[in-house]
Amino acid sequence: MKVGIVGAGYVGLVTGAGLAQMGHEVTLVDIDRYRVDIINRCQSPIHERGLDEMLRGLVPHRLKAAVEIGDHFGSVDAIFICVQSSSSDNEHLDLTYVMQAAADIGRALVNRVGGYPVVAVKSTVSPGSAEGVIIPLLEQNSGKKAGVDFGVVSNPEFLREGTAIADFMGPDRIILGGLDPKAEAVLEHLYLGMKAPVIKVDFKTAEMIKFACNAFLAAKVSFINEIGNICKLLGVDGCKVAEAMGADPRISPHYLRPGIGFGGSCLPKDTKDLSIVARRLGYEANLLRSVLEVNERQPLRLVDLAEKRIGGLRGKRIAVLGLAFKPGTDDLRKAPSIQVVEELLRRGALVVVYDPEAMSRARAIWTNGVTFAQNTRQAVSQAEAVLILTEWEEFRDVGLYSGKAVFDGRRVLRPSELNGLNYNGICW
Repeated sequence: MKVGIVGAGYVGLVTGAGLAQMGHEVTLVDIDRYRVDIINRCQSPIHERGLDEMLRGLVPHRLKAAVEIGDHFGSVDAIFICVQSSSSDNEHLDLTYVMQAAADIGRALVNRVGGYPVVAVKSTVSPGSAEGVIIPLLEQNSGKKAGVDFGVVSNPEFLREGTAIADFMGPDRIILGGLDPKAEAVLEHLYLGMKAPVIKVDFKTAEMIKFACNAFLAAKVSFINEIGNICKLLGVDGCKVAEAMGADPRISPHYLRPGIGFGGSCLPKDTKDLSIVARRLGYEANLLRSVLEVNERQPLRLVDLAEKRIGGLRGKRIAVLGLAFKPGTDDLRKAPSIQVVEELLRRGALVVVYDPEAMSRARAIWTNGVTFAQNTRQAVSQAEAVLILTEWEEFRDVGLYSGKAVFDGRRVLRPSELNGLNYNGICW
């Protein structure tokens, strides 16, 4: 099948590569010319395990990128909207990029004759967006009718950075929203071979499923961090409590690891956006608000712990290991490290940072006031204290930290291997 994808960011690129790997012919469209050029050179503009290798085997035979839709979507069977989803302030959701994508796709369909192209919305949008915003824009700009001339399906993604390729190729469920049998059939054929249950619902339900999943995961993280904070005050190992809790099949161990909180592009934004949706409906989602408040405070607890244990931070050299919000990615969006580094600077510390993959993105954030190390050993060498914020494997070498005060925000170091190290865990 022929597939068009608007947006070659994380979701769009992984989706495009995955579909091309399955044998489909894919065209990615993105307004970022640098991103387009680097993809066409068989390189990934993001760090995701295995993606470079996939691109080298797919470009340009089954996957290519372009800066404009142009004639590329003239005969495609499916078009995916994978642009940046809503950003928000405290009261409003901004669907600018999704709206622009819908309008551009609509114009690309004007001269389409025959067939039944399907527009699949993978971008995370608030419930009601497909029917209230996206379909009207597609119809207005194409002069055609949804359900007659083209189909529309809400098809949310559930990709985890670091394991996105595996998640796409082996999903645990496929959501198809819209209840249009012809459109559903196109997507089912596109995903043929994926051994996952297909759940068919209406548009709003599909959109709500994505929000609900991410809000639940965020709540689980904040819950165990709240428990971990109480454990720390009691002198109890919060990780052991979490491990025992996770053995209960009603709870499960997933996302039940005490630490400095969640980051990334999905959990913080989707939880916040869902609370905004609720408020607009006249409902105060107090639990969701509390989830975000706990997460906002959590990284600072590690800074407070370091300041207390080493007798102040002003003028002291502090190494921060790990900047990406999780291992396996270079993504700094809403990463707890940003809050930690900014607070260390505010309290007068001399900050040196290192991350195996995120240094170029970090340099774009801190243009002064922060020292960038070339490797873990260099970062730690002259530091009085070390804060570990991301669980990269290379940070597990206990020998790096001899003579240093170590403050672990992710249970990176194993208690059985500490050997008298001046070690402090955030929740244990």
